[in-house]
Amino acid sequence: MTQPFSADVNASLDADVLLLIDGQWRPGSAQRWQPIEDPARQTVIGRMACAEDTDIEHALSAADQSFASWRHTSARERRALLLDAAALLSERSETIARQLTLEQGKPLQQARNELAAACEVVEWFAEEAVRAYGQVIPARQAQVMQYTLKTPVGPVAAFTPWNFPIGQLVRKLCAALAAGCTLIAKAAEDTPASPAALFGCFHDAGFPAGVINLLYGDPEHISSRLITDPRIRKISFTGSTAVGKHLAQQAGRHMKRITMELGGHAPAIVCADADIATAARQLAQARFYNAGQVCITPTRILVHADVIDTFTHQFAETARALKTGHGLAPDTTLGPMATARGAAHLRALRDDALAQGGKAVLLPTTEQEHGQFVLPSIVRDVPLTARVMNEEPFGPLTPINAFTCLDDAIAEANRLPYGLAAYGYSRDIGTLHRLGTGIESGMLSLNHCDLADPEQPFGGLKDSGYGSEGGSSAIQCYLDERFITCNAE
Repeated sequence: MTQPFSADVNASLDADVLLLIDGQWRPGSAQRWQPIEDPARQTVIGRMACAEDTDIEHALSAADQSFASWRHTSARERRALLLDAAALLSERSETIARQLTLEQGKPLQQARNELAAACEVVEWFAEEAVRAYGQVIPARQAQVMQYTLKTPVGPVAAFTPWNFPIGQLVRKLCAALAAGCTLIAKAAEDTPASPAALFGCFHDAGFPAGVINLLYGDPEHISSRLITDPRIRKISFTGSTAVGKHLAQQAGRHMKRITMELGGHAPAIVCADADIATAARQLAQARFYNAGQVCITPTRILVHADVIDTFTHQFAETARALKTGHGLAPDTTLGPMATARGAAHLRALRDDALAQGGKAVLLPTTEQEHGQFVLPSIVRDVPLTARVMNEEPFGPLTPINAFTCLDDAIAEANRLPYGLAAYGYSRDIGTLHRLGTGIESGMLSLNHCDLADPEQPFGGLKDSGYGSEGGSSAIQCYLDERFITCNAE
């Protein structure tokens, strides 16, 4: 049952959310505003400025003109500015975390976790700025010198979602800045305040005017304007596969480099010899984190028939222990879903799974749910024809199915066109190796749930996108490699 709201959660945002263009915070040129809602109370808590064509043009011009000088800023100076921004982000993290919870709904501790992780991302890319090495290539003649240079690709357009408004944006922002690129970000209109606060840290750290720009407004119009403009040389997008494919087509027509982190439907395979208690606890904690609105969360759990009863019971017990309520309430561990459309979609997936013969293990009553609060649901023996086995359930709904043959489980893991993340549990090293080599996934976590640290690669395969936004390869997506051969005679 959702906890009643107390007076201390009746908060609003302190100020309007403005656009950042060419070093200035400003409303849109047409003074058009969009309301910002608290998903828990479904009440308006603030308003957001919307960009018009003139604002988009101004941002494009600023990013283009500032790139001419920013690209020549030394790597050590870029590193120092990033570290200054990280210090400000850490200093302001509690205030920003509360903004994040108000507009997105996640429990305050999870918002704090997102801010702490974001600080680590900034620090990681600060050090990457001074590690963008070229290469000396031995020549065939003694008088010839050959080498490669890494140079920034140019102004970047970045598009980010609402589930991790800080965590998704900070990767794109810092990789671009570390490489020497300028950036225009179009963050999610559902959660605009926390990205603006993030940009405020970078603005106040002293990044030159025009190097970072932040827009909100009509997503389709802004994305089309940015992607098709010749001044933008690189696109980075996180969001649904359908939208990603549309943007990739636009970018392809203009031969622009793109990084895509798209949808997934992460399988988790639990073998008979696994530590069942650990697997159930870890997978449940990962599954219901951020109300299940995580692109790499385990969404299809496949458990060996010999242990599925034990696993399902323990998984459900972890789910039952969650406390639902407003994210600012101190004991809340499960907040509302961030959007009304997401809540409606998840309930439709749940209804379909049951209608097709799935067996309810944990199912809330109508009286227990209201508004955008969707409580954990667990359904067993779900047929593959059910929507939830084919569409990503971006919320706290978990299908659990049995297998008897590991090859069949791996085949089911690979059945869908997605390949973002996957999980596996076994005590046998041979089985773990089979999972590691057999599952088609950009990221695979075995015997624990540990993905998305700054030093780890972060990206998918197949319809889940391409390119990495973590680890040592992330900055390479923002760099051109240029080969130089010189006869010194």
